Amino acid sequence: MIDRLLFGLTWFSAVGTGLMAGLFFAFSVCIMTALGRLPHGQGIAAMQSINSTILNPVFGLVFSGTTLACVVLAIFSLIKRGEAGAAYVLAGSLLYLLVVVVTMVFNVPMNDKLAAVLPNSAGSIDLWSRYVTEWTAWNHVRTLASIASLVTFIIALRYR
Repeated sequence: MIDRLLFGLTWFSAVGTGLMAGLFFAFSVCIMTALGRLPHGQGIAAMQSINSTILNPVFGLVFSGTTLACVVLAIFSLIKRGEAGAAYVLAGSLLYLLVVVVTMVFNVPMNDKLAAVLPNSAGSIDLWSRYVTEWTAWNHVRTLASIASLVTFIIALRYR
């Protein structure tokens, strides 16, 4: 019974990390570049709208559900560390948990600062310039970690 649950959680985590990797990838390769090309006030307003819109039940289920599944999988992979595929499950879980840490420590605080600014106010040009550069750099980390997590979960599934 536990093995079937862990198999299901591994599949769920593979799908969740894949969805998050796709979202982060889109921001890294085109969305932030496009927003950065807009006049700063328009870019700020657009990103503020994105940041408030993304906080919805579907995103919450994928982001938080995958986080919870990875915590459970990490614990069980340590308990079952001698079994085939356990190291891949642990690696996939830790890589996704890195995504969560980067999100909470870097991207969310930057989003909060951006939310507090009026798009065309004094100082918003400098804030926007730093935001686009720094937020995108940390998003690249999330993208790569999510892709690596997905790959390791796919490998882990071969052992189940």
